[in-house]
Amino acid sequence: MISLEAHPQLVEGLVRELAMEALPLEQRCFPDGEHYVRVEGDCKDAVVILMADMRNPDRILLPLVFLADLLHELGAQKVVLVAPYLAYMRQDIRFKPGEAISSRSFAALLSAHVDGLVTVDPHLHRYHDLAEIYRVPSLVLSSTELMADWIRAHVELPVLVGPDAESVQWVQAVAAAADVPYTVLHKIRHGDRDVEVSMPELDRWRDHTPVLIDDIVSSGHTLLETLHHLRTLQLPQAVCVAVHGIFAGASYDSLKSFGVRSIVTSNSLQHTSNALDLTPVLVKGIRSWVQEYM
Repeated sequence: MISLEAHPQLVEGLVRELAMEALPLEQRCFPDGEHYVRVEGDCKDAVVILMADMRNPDRILLPLVFLADLLHELGAQKVVLVAPYLAYMRQDIRFKPGEAISSRSFAALLSAHVDGLVTVDPHLHRYHDLAEIYRVPSLVLSSTELMADWIRAHVELPVLVGPDAESVQWVQAVAAAADVPYTVLHKIRHGDRDVEVSMPELDRWRDHTPVLIDDIVSSGHTLLETLHHLRTLQLPQAVCVAVHGIFAGASYDSLKSFGVRSIVTSNSLQHTSNALDLTPVLVKGIRSWVQEYM
């Protein structure tokens, strides 16, 4: 295994559980900004796992490409990218004329340099499968059970809340795994700034703890908007549970200052909110990929 800024907890756990060797990586930038990479150790005939943190994808993309090519040149049998958080899935359609559909370009670039991909809960909105854009064998893992286990253990009388109709499938899956109720906010937009929000069977949930479920927290805007609506409905302090915590800018502090009871994420991206350990999910997934494609 070689780490590209990946969470140390995940790297250490995977190396231990999969009995892998962690190869040291030397990388730096020349004065003009060009990247230099060097691998220490023997990878001939080996399956090499590239463990990557894609919080800042542009920063690691070229080192990743150079590293994957280098490993092939050094005789690696397969180079598998393990990116718990997979970047560049947002732009999956041309929203305005002239826009690049960057998810396709990013997928084509990675597919040209690695032999496989393992990720956790990617933002599959308009795509139904990674195979629609990635040309290498890919495996999508789920954090649903981890989220459900945490909710059962830490939240009394929860009700999972989806911010809008698009979230139904996601919230429903976690609710089923946790065996708890869920509801979805109904929004009626009367204008750009006039939105009426209601919760079905509101009186039924008055004494429940709202648990907001999301796949990615980046700007935090969606969660903040939903928290505001829940406050107007006079519900108890909410809990926020998300898979990938990017927390751009001051978004984490904004959420905390709003008065949420707790904010919980997986360790796909290192952050103080990490409470869901993806190690067992990734161990099982990597083993499955190797068994199926080797």
